[in-house]
Amino acid sequence: MVHAACIQDRDGAKLALAQLKGQFPRLKLIWADGGYAGQLVSWTKDFGGWILEIVKRNADLKGFVVLPKRWIVERTFAWLGKYRRLSKDYETLTDSSRAMIQIAMINLMAHRLCGEG
Repeated sequence: MVHAACIQDRDGAKLALAQLKGQFPRLKLIWADGGYAGQLVSWTKDFGGWILEIVKRNADLKGFVVLPKRWIVERTFAWLGKYRRLSKDYETLTDSSRAMIQIAMINLMAHRLCGEG
């Protein structure tokens, strides 16, 4: 889901999760970073019956540390950033931004299916 930058992350998460309800009956667990902690955890449980697990950085660790599960999102953003149109916020409409992300992911998966990536 792509939404305007003026929408808080937690509010945007509610919009995204609302679209998931009833679509994926096997969905039980959702991982999120610390920005989604707080009331969203209980809202997620009440709304969809899902567990929202916050993946936190260990305060004892120094420097760069790959966090379990969070690297998946960062890796995906890196893949998308390789597409010039997605490397900056060129889009003015969220629909066109969403379409460009879909095109980039289709391109990425097509190359993988053909053994080129």
